[in-house]
Formats: sequence, C-alpha cells, structure tokens
Amino acid sequence: MNWSIMFFANSILLGVGLAMDAFSVSMANGMNDPRMSKNRMIGIAGVFAGFQILMPLIGWVCVHTAVSYFTAFEPVIPWIALALLVCIGGQMLVEGIRNKEEEEETGRVGFGALILQGIATSIDALSVGFTIADYNWLMALAASLIIGVVTFIICMAGLVLGEQFGTKLAGKAQILGGVILILIGVEIFVTGVFL
Repeated sequence: MNWSIMFFANSILLGVGLAMDAFSVSMANGMNDPRMSKNRMIGIAGVFAGFQILMPLIGWVCVHTAVSYFTAFEPVIPWIALALLVCIGGQMLVEGIRNKEEEEETGRVGFGALILQGIATSIDALSVGFTIADYNWLMALAASLIIGVVTFIICMAGLVLGEQFGTKLAGKAQILGGVILILIGVEIFVTGVFL
C-alpha cells in the first residue's frame, strides 16, 4: 500500500466503523452525567481515541511478530467485550434503580470504569492489525492516528447527544445508559461469535 487518497479514505472509514461502539458508550456516559464539563468530555473522548489508536498498532505488531499467539486469542475477544460491558452496564443499571427514588444527581463514570469501557469498545480493533499488515510501521501509525482522530470526533458527538438526552430524561438516564452498555456488549458478542 502506498500513500494515496485510498489510504486516507480507508483509514477514515475504518475509524468510523470502529468508533460506533465507542459512540454509543459515549452517549450513555453523556446521559449518565448531563452536566459534564467540556474538559471531562475531551478527556473521555481522548481515552476512547487513545485505545482506538493503540489497539490497531498492537494488532499490527502481533501480525509482524507473534501471529500464532494473536490468532489463538482472537476467538475470546467477543467474550471479553461482553463481560466488560455487561459488568459496567449492570453496575450503572443497579445504581440507577437504587437512586431512582432518591432523585439524586446522576453519577459520573469513574476512571477505572472509563478505562474498561475504552478496552471493551476497542478490543475488536486488534484485528485491524491484520488489515493493515502490509503497511510499513509509519503507515500503520498514520492509519491508527487517523482512526483515533475520527473516534475522538465521533465520541464528542456522542457525549453531546447523550448530555442532551440525559438532561431530558433526568433520573432515568443512568438506567438507560446501563441498558445501552449491556446491549452493545451483546451486539459485539453476537457479531463476533455468530457472524
């Protein structure tokens, strides 16, 4: 593959495809914390973008160094994503149900939960290392950075949309956010295992 318009177009399209799970989780996070500051939004989108940059690079390195190990690991990726998102979504759901009658302000996603969300929504990007295997290291880095920038923009949009819905839904936002995360986990699992 050479540096061309197709290289950039493919990288952008990969970014859009990979960012859809992160977009949905960002929307859930925005609903969970409808008074989120702009700095926090940038931080959350940055975490998702960072993982979307890192995972394809790890996949690329695996293809060039330890293909047999990565191939053995690939079938468990949907299981890991399902477990992480169901765990985080279930926790949000339980907290939302507990706080529903108390009418407390909705909670913020903690740093640990955010890292788990970043891993869960980007773990499928490891396989992108296979699709960019014929790139040299500089092109792999450039493609990963483009994927990260696209993810950042899409996640910011998800956070803003979630914030708008969260404000309108008030106390039900945390419950809806938890359900969304669980559904995303199920979708990743079904797609990865059965399709």
